[in-house]
Amino acid sequence: MEALRLVLLYVHLIGFALLLGGSIAQYISGRLRINPAMLWGSVIQLLTGLGLSAPLRDGDEPAPAKIVTKLVIALLIFVMVFFSRKRDVVNRGHFLAIVGLTLANAAVAVFWR
Repeated sequence: MEALRLVLLYVHLIGFALLLGGSIAQYISGRLRINPAMLWGSVIQLLTGLGLSAPLRDGDEPAPAKIVTKLVIALLIFVMVFFSRKRDVVNRGHFLAIVGLTLANAAVAVFWR
């Protein structure tokens, strides 16, 4: 089971890189829109996060409050990305909220023990 958890964690980190990297690339280009990397990154983050929250460890599961917090943030990111993906230009505040929530989700994962 540890190997499965590590694979899920690896893919989860790839999803994070896609989401954050795609959003930074769009921000630097000056055209704020949702690119495919951001969409796929949010989907990968959500699905692998659900897999990582399954009780695969031997009594070393994360706190339920942490799991719920990360799930709510991941759902917010996915909804914000999914429903804005076909717009030519996304509102600056909306776009920066996606970036901020992505960084907040990583902070919850790292600093909440």
